[in-house]
Amino acid sequence: MVSMRRRHDAALKAKVALEAVKGEKTIAQIASEFKVHPNMVRKWRKQLLEMLPDLFSDRRKRVEEDRDELEAELYRQIGQLKVELDWLKKKSQLLQ
Repeated sequence: MVSMRRRHDAALKAKVALEAVKGEKTIAQIASEFKVHPNMVRKWRKQLLEMLPDLFSDRRKRVEEDRDELEAELYRQIGQLKVELDWLKKKSQLLQ
């Protein structure tokens, strides 16, 4: 019998991590309530605590702006390469 891994959506992970951060229940109680392994509760809590400072910083904006600039540059290069390829195809047909 093959057991399939369960995939948890982001909303469930956020709920579980938030419950763990609150500290009102033990990790074992939270794990049994949401039917996940206690190690997952610890992992999601750790991820939440690591990501919280970035939520309120300008770093996220800079990362998004850098990504947008990179995308724009890549699209420009794709367009240039497409034009060059079309030109080469046209020239190769003239030589035949």
